[in-house]
Amino acid sequence: MKFYEGCTALITGASSGLGAEFARQLAPDAHAIVLVARRLERLDGLKSELESAYRGLKVYVYGADLGSEDQRVAFVGWLASQNLKIDFLINNAGLGDQGTFDSSDWNRIKAILEVNISALTHLTHLLLPSMVLSGRAAILNVSSVAGFLPLPNIAVYAASKAYVTSLSEALAIELRPKGVTVTALCPGPVATEFHSVARRPAVEATESHVDSMPAFVVTPEEAVRTALVAVSRGRARVVPGLLLCIAMGLTAVVPFFITREVLRAMRKKL
Repeated sequence: MKFYEGCTALITGASSGLGAEFARQLAPDAHAIVLVARRLERLDGLKSELESAYRGLKVYVYGADLGSEDQRVAFVGWLASQNLKIDFLINNAGLGDQGTFDSSDWNRIKAILEVNISALTHLTHLLLPSMVLSGRAAILNVSSVAGFLPLPNIAVYAASKAYVTSLSEALAIELRPKGVTVTALCPGPVATEFHSVARRPAVEATESHVDSMPAFVVTPEEAVRTALVAVSRGRARVVPGLLLCIAMGLTAVVPFFITREVLRAMRKKL
């Protein structure tokens, strides 16, 4: 973890799950951590936890709905007013929705697109100039293996993560000569509250992807640890969990008409 010594990290969606775990694992080495999410009371609790455990660490919290462009601009303005220069950006905030597309709520779909795509792209665009000037910085975009396949019942979420992975790979090529590394973390099911939030009340009795694929589930601790190691090594993409890595490798070589039939069978089961 020496790679992160003295860094100033910004973590979106830091109130729970992977975001909070990123903060906990970076805390022993970072100089400062900026936590942003909608649930300010949770951020305050995490700030107290980290600062009491690591006396030299400075933790800043900011409550915002990153799905709002105005709030994103205001947040970056606040960073400037605090003289906070970010050299490690973790775009972790994300939303999901489990259920068929034709029965989905448009406002929910719009929120997914705003948070998973617009917020990640906009924040990166706003912060990147100063990161390039620093000469050494890193960006970690939390994507998903869902982005590797057009998954029924989570179609919009999977498509949004395909965008995140593609953007990350392209920026990794563009920015490496400028001293900025970009890594896409592509986990499978992780045991967090994400899936319960994504599940619609009307389909609450159905299996989530965590329930239906236990062999691929990783803990938040493992997913974050794998991601931080990958960033320190300058890797463009990482999939936590050996079994999941093998499975994703197989999907790359199997003809897609076979994959499509498998997905149809999975949809019937779910």
